Amino acid sequence: MAIVRWWDPTRELSTLQNRMNRVFEETFGTAPFPGEQPVAGTWSPAVDIFETEQEIVLKAEVPGVTKEQVHVEVDGGVLQMRGERKFEKEVKEESYHRVERAYGAFQRAFSLPDSVDPDKVRAEIKDGILEVRLGKREHAKPKQIRVNVN
Repeated sequence: MAIVRWWDPTRELSTLQNRMNRVFEETFGTAPFPGEQPVAGTWSPAVDIFETEQEIVLKAEVPGVTKEQVHVEVDGGVLQMRGERKFEKEVKEESYHRVERAYGAFQRAFSLPDSVDPDKVRAEIKDGILEVRLGKREHAKPKQIRVNVN
C-alpha cells in the first residue's frame, strides 16, 4: 500500500497567496493577468528637493506629461503640483499584454518655509522632469559678516 500525502502546506500557502493577490488586484485595479484593463487613478511622482544659497529646487519625475497637463501654484505658503497623465489611445486596449505605468491624475503639496518669495517662483518641464525653482527673500539669504581683530 502506497502512502498518499493529503495535505501539502506549500501548495496551500501558494493557493492562499494567489487568492489574496487576486483580491487586491481586483480591488485596486492592478491585475497583471491576461485581459487586464489599463490602470487609471491617482499616482504620485517621485520628488527630490534641495537648497542652494539663492533658492529651493524641487525636481519631480513626470514622464509623458506635457506642460499643458501640469499646474504649479504657490498660495499661502504651500506649493501645489497637479496634473494628469492620460492613457495613450494609439493602440487598442485589448492589444496590450501588460500595463505597469500609472495613468490618471496626480497631486502633491509641500509646505514652504517663510524664506521663499512667492514672486520668485519658476517652473519648467524638460525630458520628463518638472523643475520648480523657489527663490528666497533677500533677508533669508546668508550674509557674510567681516570680523575685525583689535
